[in-house]
Amino acid sequence: MTPDDLPLNLLRKQPFSLSEEDIAWVAQSAAALAGDLESMIAQLFVIGLHGPAGPWAAEIERLRPGGVTRFFSQDGAAEVTLLQTLQQRSKVPLLVSADLEGSRMSFPFGTQVPNPLALAAVDDTALTRDIYTLMAEEARAVGTNWSFTPVIDINAAFRSAIVATRGFGSDPALIERHAMVQIETLQRHGIAACLKHWPGEGYDDRDQHLLTTVNPLSMDAWEETFGRLYRAGIANNVLSVMSAHIALPAFVRMLDPEAGPEELYRPASLSRLLNQELLRNRLGFNGLIVSDASEMAGATSYMAAGPAKVEMLRAGCDMVLFTGDLPGDIALVRAALEDGSLPEARLAEALTRVLGLKAALGLHRRKTDDDPLARLARPDAKATAAEAFARAPTLVKDVRNLFPLSPETHRRVLVISGGIVSPIHGAPVSLALPEMMRARGFEVTVFAHGDPWQPAEYDLVLYLLAEETLLTRSHIFLDWARLMGDFRMAMKRPWHEVPTALVSFGYPYYLYDAPRMPAVINAYATSDEMQEAVLDCMTGEKPFTGKSPVDPFCGQEQARF
Repeated sequence: MTPDDLPLNLLRKQPFSLSEEDIAWVAQSAAALAGDLESMIAQLFVIGLHGPAGPWAAEIERLRPGGVTRFFSQDGAAEVTLLQTLQQRSKVPLLVSADLEGSRMSFPFGTQVPNPLALAAVDDTALTRDIYTLMAEEARAVGTNWSFTPVIDINAAFRSAIVATRGFGSDPALIERHAMVQIETLQRHGIAACLKHWPGEGYDDRDQHLLTTVNPLSMDAWEETFGRLYRAGIANNVLSVMSAHIALPAFVRMLDPEAGPEELYRPASLSRLLNQELLRNRLGFNGLIVSDASEMAGATSYMAAGPAKVEMLRAGCDMVLFTGDLPGDIALVRAALEDGSLPEARLAEALTRVLGLKAALGLHRRKTDDDPLARLARPDAKATAAEAFARAPTLVKDVRNLFPLSPETHRRVLVISGGIVSPIHGAPVSLALPEMMRARGFEVTVFAHGDPWQPAEYDLVLYLLAEETLLTRSHIFLDWARLMGDFRMAMKRPWHEVPTALVSFGYPYYLYDAPRMPAVINAYATSDEMQEAVLDCMTGEKPFTGKSPVDPFCGQEQARF
């Protein structure tokens, strides 16, 4: 393949809209790779960088991928140095991606910001723009240029352990308002946005990290919901879409009423029909398609990991997200090119879009920031984030008028909590809220398994649950036995004898498992900043102003009383 084989004309169209000068850079970059097929193929892969920063510089220089996703440590200086070094040593600028979803997915050394569900609870698009402006500015400072957001999944299945807090709720209109602001803001600041998870998650309560999930909608219903959202994003010039391990059988059946289960339930990441026919041809998307993480079970339960990566490229993905063996995967792609099962035209198109995205972001013109750390966690950014946290807590239910609290009326407090649960961050972490309450004059006891506590010993019982929807959790629910540590204690309910409330810093649907809980606050995110905001609301220092972006009652009338 030569640079003359590249379909450069597609870069003149939206969303790239490249100048002739930028197109010339794409052609020159392709020419520099000509004759080195392995380097061309490597441009189609993104490598995940885990662990200490030190070893990665030499490794990426050796492998020469098209992009990297860094899973950041607490050491901001080391992270910035790593990404600067990677770019300096790369002959072709790297796409550097991250999931800029806020809360626990914020930069650990940057400004902590709310997640999408918390922003949807505030429902102020001006504030959403301010939040994503500061996120984009900090991402640029660190060296990130591509965000795998916005999440435009629709949280229709309340038992979904993968959508809830990562998306903007269950109302397509609400999702569209905030997602479009996110796209505009990120891309105006030089960060490529990425709509996910194509063709749409949230009606299946399972997790595509663990299996291929299914979008069960008819095509009419899909067009009214996900079709609406993806068309809006495409019209808004979103630069990329993430093709996920989600099947859409209605579209396959519409094209072929005789299609068998292998095609009906083929994940989008491996589906030419969903990527090429639906996304490209019918919705008119011309930007870059990146697969979701290629070694997730949503793909590998359908096809072995190595062949799946080749199939993703054949099916229309321009980049494959993550590889644990780039030389081995390059060899598989090369073999497919040589035997004709992967057309060279597909490689040429994918390479064009990868280089085109880099040109659209101006990576070939960017200069190194002299003092990037000075742009992180600035006072003005923290003030913006604090406003968003303060406005998000939602008083879902308070049938006995418990709030506001004070040490005079509710001095002795029992806190029952499993801590902050996150599969990607290790063992549960204790919440800061008990100590915050002590600082305000409350006497707080944290429940320990085996403690035969009595309601009469306390003026208030607080159940504090802290689990955002991330990955491989399968299902989230109020696991009374795990929380209490004993099957007998799991059946104990104190609210007839002592004021009781539940606060969720994450998953917003615990009323399904505790419908008679008399007071419930949903706060969506687990950060210390959100815990402080909730305490301000509980004590009446600030009002509860958040409005639920989902149905916290889970359609259960009994949960309202």
